[in-house]
Amino acid sequence: MLNKIVIGLAAIAALASTPALAQSQDPDLIFKKSTVWKFLTPDDKLAVYGIDDPDVEGVACHFTVPEKGGLKGMFGVAEQVSDISLACRQIGPIKFKSKFEQGALVYRQSRSFFFKKMQVVRGCDVKRNVLVYLVYSDKLIDGSPKNSTSSVPVMPWNGEPAPKCGDFVE
Repeated sequence: MLNKIVIGLAAIAALASTPALAQSQDPDLIFKKSTVWKFLTPDDKLAVYGIDDPDVEGVACHFTVPEKGGLKGMFGVAEQVSDISLACRQIGPIKFKSKFEQGALVYRQSRSFFFKKMQVVRGCDVKRNVLVYLVYSDKLIDGSPKNSTSSVPVMPWNGEPAPKCGDFVE
C-alpha cells in the first residue's frame, strides 16, 4: 500500500515539474483513420497530429498515434499502445528563441489514465548542424523501448544564413 502511495506522489511530482509550455500546447489534429471496427463503440484509429516546436521557430513535427476505441476508449480510460511515429521538417527560417539542453522537452501527452506519457524531445547534432527529434513513451514502473527519430537539417531560407544549433545548446 505504501508503495502505491509513493508511486502516486512521484507521478504527481513529475507532472508538476513539467515545463508549462510543453504541457499547454495542444496539437492540431490533421486526420484520423479507423483501423479496427467496433460495434456500437468508437473504432480503434490512427490519429495524425501536428505541433510547432515552441522554442525553435520554423520547425513543425507531425506524429501518428494509435487511439483505442471500445468502451475503455470511449470513457478515456484505455491505456494507449506505445507505437508512435514522428516526422519533423523545416517550414520556414529557423530562429532559436532561447538556449536549450540536449533532450529538451518539446511536447508531452498522457497516454493512459495515470502513469504513461508520450514525449517529444529535441537535441542538436552540433557536428552536422542538425536538430534531432525523438518521440517515445514511458511509464512510471516499466517503460517501453519503442521510439521514433526525425532529423531537421538547419538550412538557409530565402537568402537568410542558417544559424548554428550548437550555439544554442547549454
